[in-house]
Amino acid sequence: MARYGACLLAFILLFAVLPCPSSSSAPAQHTLGAGSSLSVEDHDQPFLTSPDGTFSCGFQDAGENAFSFSIWYTDAAEKTAIWTANPGAPVNGRGSRITFGRDGRLALDDFNGTTVWDSQTSGGGALTISLLDTGNLVISDDPSTGGGLPVWQSFDWPTDTLVPSQPLTKHTKLVSGYFSLYYDSDNVLRLLYDGPETSSIYWPDPNPSDSPFQSGRTIYNSSRIGVLYDDGVFLSSDNLEVHASDLGPGVKRRLTIGQDGNVRIYSLNASTGGWTVTWAALAQPCSAHGLCGKNGICEYQPSLRCSCAPGYEMVDHRDWRKGCRPLFTVTNCGPAAAASPEQRFKFVKVPHSDFYGNDLGYNKSVTFEYCKKICLEMCLCAAFSYRLDGQGTCYPKGVLFNGYTSSAFDGVIYLKVPFDFDATAPLVTARSTAGLACSPNISVTVVQGSQGAFGSSRTGDGTKWLYLFAFAGVLGVLDIIFITASWWFLSSKQSIPSSLEAGYRMVTGQFRRFTYRELKDATGNFKEELGRGGSGVVYRGVLDGGKVVAVKKLTNVARGDEEFWAEMTVIGRINHINLVRIWGFCSQGKHKLLVYEYVENESLDRHLFDTDRKPLPWRERFRIALGTARGLAYLHHECLEWVIHCDVKPENILLTREFEAKIADFGLAKLSKRDSAGDSLQLSHMRGTMGYMAPEWALNVPINAKVDVYSYGVVLLEIVMGSRVSDQTTAGGERLDMSQIAQVLRQVVATRDVVPLVDGSLQGQFNPRQALEMVRISLSCIEERSNRPTMDDIAQVLAACDDEDEHPAYR
Repeated sequence: MARYGACLLAFILLFAVLPCPSSSSAPAQHTLGAGSSLSVEDHDQPFLTSPDGTFSCGFQDAGENAFSFSIWYTDAAEKTAIWTANPGAPVNGRGSRITFGRDGRLALDDFNGTTVWDSQTSGGGALTISLLDTGNLVISDDPSTGGGLPVWQSFDWPTDTLVPSQPLTKHTKLVSGYFSLYYDSDNVLRLLYDGPETSSIYWPDPNPSDSPFQSGRTIYNSSRIGVLYDDGVFLSSDNLEVHASDLGPGVKRRLTIGQDGNVRIYSLNASTGGWTVTWAALAQPCSAHGLCGKNGICEYQPSLRCSCAPGYEMVDHRDWRKGCRPLFTVTNCGPAAAASPEQRFKFVKVPHSDFYGNDLGYNKSVTFEYCKKICLEMCLCAAFSYRLDGQGTCYPKGVLFNGYTSSAFDGVIYLKVPFDFDATAPLVTARSTAGLACSPNISVTVVQGSQGAFGSSRTGDGTKWLYLFAFAGVLGVLDIIFITASWWFLSSKQSIPSSLEAGYRMVTGQFRRFTYRELKDATGNFKEELGRGGSGVVYRGVLDGGKVVAVKKLTNVARGDEEFWAEMTVIGRINHINLVRIWGFCSQGKHKLLVYEYVENESLDRHLFDTDRKPLPWRERFRIALGTARGLAYLHHECLEWVIHCDVKPENILLTREFEAKIADFGLAKLSKRDSAGDSLQLSHMRGTMGYMAPEWALNVPINAKVDVYSYGVVLLEIVMGSRVSDQTTAGGERLDMSQIAQVLRQVVATRDVVPLVDGSLQGQFNPRQALEMVRISLSCIEERSNRPTMDDIAQVLAACDDEDEHPAYR
């Protein structure tokens, strides 16, 4: 079937310069009657303002092309919402509307007419809606002043914030993610973490030895009410009284529960419009539970950071709330196991750390040995805490939640791991509020499960024997290394440079160094060519074990043997489901080759642009777009910031039989001669393919990861259109440049009419929501470098659109 994306683009371009109809709306008012509305396109105008101008309500930016209907302090530089009608469910930036209908109902409608929130009120034309000086949005039965009896008010439905005079009662609570501030059944105001796997109260101090009375609270009340007053005092019926540090009238304040689970009072700086924290419920941020998820450890130094306990790894590198999973399995637990517990398990000592709650028991006046024995013999025990607090207290732990590390904490947690597990390896991955950190400062000590050494619990002769055994062990390891090294140098046809000996031995698993003869034989003297590009030619090969591989002969490699091997020891460790796996390399003189996994379904370009093939279905196109984004995000963001692909194009996106995307040729820019400059690269020559290269390549400026973002945006648009962006022409046959392409895309995004842009061979079988989002992302990718999103941002946006159960089609 002929492709007609170019003609359609030319048709759209004719209308891209036409003026759009303008809209106007009346100045903001304090009270509105039935039939009033505000379009999201007019989000710069408030729906209502309070009589004294302190508060405004209307549409508020909630992300890329996403808006919420909110109330905020008018003078605040950042219009932080004090109330939101639709938290977590923003509406589209086009076609959405807030309406106070003639039926007396306040309703928020998305672009497709779906009502995402409404006040569930009724009363015909007798009702009015007002924004009061208190910040309370009120639907009232008094049509003249709006001051009659309220039938609905926002103060009764708080989200994450209280403003002065707004009460927190037994019927309301503040919620932010998994955290909430509420009155418990004992009439005490508490902070609760309520996650998918567990829940726990963490404020006031949840220590079992403490009671509400010891925290200055009382359970002897039934009113359950808390109020933030104008002078900065918060009073609660459970006897809690807190003061803002800038106590006094005349300051605009709010009390908010944050995404980190802490409750704070914020004061507005009248001169700058910024917010300042003037009180916080938790002095130590890690006192909040669940911040780092299961098996995660929170640390504050001086910003909040999360890390996995030794022996665990992150479940999702984008979301710490999902916690960490063990790198080991316990399969021989229980009385039926052949070996004794001491032979099956050992413990990893993590000082100054603990996991609150989930205790399997509570034992007083016991020895360390006895406490360890309890955990060894309990299959459910994952760790134990032992405290020499004058009583010898033992806490076996069933689940590792609410972990924290603090130098001020004298306790120690002992993690239970299989006896043969190497818990001293650098397993911990940590993320702070600033990003990913790969080397957290958590020290660990391995404690054997048998009656041997227990770190600091052994002294005297025991310590001498420990050192003796350690010394003997080191000598044994050195012997093995010496023998292995000698064998290697004698058996190898060429030696490895001494400076690379240690680095090369770090490359483990199936990654290996091949000889040129091996690869020549595996490819049948480089007989079957799979493809070629600017970096070299790829051949099909079969290794001795029968494994099919792709062997790439590299050209224009500026690295010498030593530098090339050094780079390969790093590239060989890169492993992601959306990246082609590198099995090994060859470097012999002028011969530089890479050995890849063989991906059998060819490259994306052959499925998109070959008109003799069956059109690639939309479901596969979206999965390829998402998988490619995730692969590039891994290269750019997850501890490998130096990996910039520099040649993202359909030819370098290979497909499995299930149409999973696998990016090829990553890391090759690293093999070109360059100088590092922060997070940028100064390459000796331009890299990439015309049509996919970012404009900064021609400007002779340092290159960063945004060149890949640009190229991805072009590829994403081609996935939607089914044709090359560089082939698009006007009706007169002239090629469109990227500025004209961007103009077309802006028109498509503005009108939301994506149908003419989508590959006609799909015959309307596509998901319009996903297609429009892909066009919007593509447009953002080809903008100026500073305005382009990151690949991590793109992957998250696409993942939010990934709904395989819902694939509506335009017909």
